[in-house]
Amino acid sequence: MKKNSYKIKAPIGDRVFLSVVYIILAIVVLVMLYPFAYAVSVSISDPAEVIAGKVTFYPKGFDLGSFKIMINHPIFFTAYKNTILYTVLGTFFTLFFTALTAYPLSKDKFQMRSFISKVYIITMFFEGGMIPTYLAYKSLHMIDTIWVMVLPGALSAWNIILMRTFYRNIPESLTESAYIDGATDLQILVKIILPLSKPIMATIGLFTAVGIWNGYFNALLYLNDTMKYPLQMILRGILVAAAFDPSEKGAYAELTHSATESLKMASIIITTLPVMCIYPFIQKYFVKGTMVGSIKG
Repeated sequence: MKKNSYKIKAPIGDRVFLSVVYIILAIVVLVMLYPFAYAVSVSISDPAEVIAGKVTFYPKGFDLGSFKIMINHPIFFTAYKNTILYTVLGTFFTLFFTALTAYPLSKDKFQMRSFISKVYIITMFFEGGMIPTYLAYKSLHMIDTIWVMVLPGALSAWNIILMRTFYRNIPESLTESAYIDGATDLQILVKIILPLSKPIMATIGLFTAVGIWNGYFNALLYLNDTMKYPLQMILRGILVAAAFDPSEKGAYAELTHSATESLKMASIIITTLPVMCIYPFIQKYFVKGTMVGSIKG
């Protein structure tokens, strides 16, 4: 016997509301996608078409000269390797130190929890300044080394607060059961807490990795050896240094004013493409991590 199926229609007010929401979301998506599509189009278009203002959404002509100029830089691949190294090490140290610091601060039995938390919060509003910071790094023999790029930002008060809040949302019964079975705090952290903390780890890791990948200011201040420069320093040199001087001879002699816009957009593609390739793999954790503390279980 065939069963009758009834489909309940949503009220007309709800349907109108959803239609408006979908239209707004579609507009937002287009607004967000257009700049990137424009950057791709300009980077591979003929520079003459770009300077004439003929490139909008679709490329005009086809010219990979901007990418060739960057790739032909004497230390482009060295800088790319340095950036990957700084990003990987910096993200690792950030997650490592943040996880170790946030765990005791999430436990009520830790007597110094309140005092240490206040000390970390103070660092969010006050800092030593550029010159004292430089002198401190110099006294520690960190200037012009790899460690000045990965260690100073490894511990952030904001990251500690986020991870501590996530830890406190994990049921206390899990750790109490582990204590009864004879587990130590280190074993509980490694075998119970961290496996349950993938969302917040992915969120902090993504923010840290993107920040290091796009950063150049620390390299500008603390690195003197060009062979240790990250990619952003090389791109900065290509875009704003003597590379645009018409009288400059050498690797950039072919650059003209019309090529600068294509070069800028090519630099955007080169720097954002790796992050865009990684993001889909951690998106599911990222969404959960950004909701930390919003839902109490």
